[in-house]
Amino acid sequence: MDEMLGGTRITYLGHSTFRFATAGGEQIIIDPWLTDNPQTPESLKQVDALHTILVTHGHFDHFDDVIPLARQTGATVVANFEISTYLMGKGIENVMPMQKGGTVQVGGIQVTVVDALHASSIAEEDGTVVYGGEPCGYVVEFESGFKLYHAGDTGIFGDMRLIGELYHPDLAILPIGNQVLMSPFEAAHAARLLDVRHVVPMHYGTSPFPVPLPGTPEELREHLSSIAPETAIHVMAPGDDLAS
Repeated sequence: MDEMLGGTRITYLGHSTFRFATAGGEQIIIDPWLTDNPQTPESLKQVDALHTILVTHGHFDHFDDVIPLARQTGATVVANFEISTYLMGKGIENVMPMQKGGTVQVGGIQVTVVDALHASSIAEEDGTVVYGGEPCGYVVEFESGFKLYHAGDTGIFGDMRLIGELYHPDLAILPIGNQVLMSPFEAAHAARLLDVRHVVPMHYGTSPFPVPLPGTPEELREHLSSIAPETAIHVMAPGDDLAS
């Protein structure tokens, strides 16, 4: 694992929010939901230096802290065209619009946008719902060549096999909560399609609904043992790091 990460540090901030520190010293955050996230440790809710923000879709539990962080840090926000347009309308200037299939260099990382099966909308304070374009996932390649796939909120889809064939991610971060996205059973099949050797589960134990999403890492581990036995699961508690 240490050699694979190549100097990258991955910190789990709870739900679907992760922070990546590159070997070159850059700070990246994906789907920032910190302020009101019940899983995020208080000591990690405040962000200092930040270079890049990646946004998979507009739902509040992935998007609520995008604008405050962009204003505070001046970080480049990578998002689809609709969300990028929305952000520019809110006065965020450092925005990089992307769509599925596109690859760009953002500082020291290379970012590729891939498909996701979900929805995307942004809720304004007055209750107005703004269309947020199509949801996505990201393949991120770091300076060392280490590749990470963050699936965003998604159900399983057959072209995960194509993501594996084209981009060969070393590590997949997969949602397992069930009900509104993949279950642990489907996530195990996703690992098989991706032909990935390392998986980190996310988006479980919290929910926009009164009852937490039911999927668990224990279920994923059980299904991986029979569906993708060569894939190792790395269960991270909020605040945990994977680092070389």
